[in-house]
Amino acid sequence: MWTLPPSVKIYACTRPTNLHLSFDGLAGQVIGVVGQDPMSGHLFVFFNRRRDQVKVLYWDRSGYCVWSKRLERGRYRTTWLAPGSDGTVEVEAAELGLLLEGIDLDGARRRPRWERGIPTRASM
Repeated sequence: MWTLPPSVKIYACTRPTNLHLSFDGLAGQVIGVVGQDPMSGHLFVFFNRRRDQVKVLYWDRSGYCVWSKRLERGRYRTTWLAPGSDGTVEVEAAELGLLLEGIDLDGARRRPRWERGIPTRASM
């Protein structure tokens, strides 16, 4: 699919979106629903009500790009996308790739990872 640098975030809108919208309409959804800048370079993922279509909007330094996929059979399983208070959730590129391939992540667990902390005098 995509090779994304770690600085690029992926925001999935957990509310159904009218996918008749294209560049400007989806950019308006990013501002109004997601609360982000659509020209930030991040990816914004939208699903329709039936969960059989997905669109991804992103800015690539010279203009908007829209990537779209429609399933001929079945639906995207998005119940693992626990909605945030604003109707969006941040996902990782690997999760998005698995989702788009039709893999159900309902039973998946995230293992604890190392996170960079602020060094203290005791740890030096």
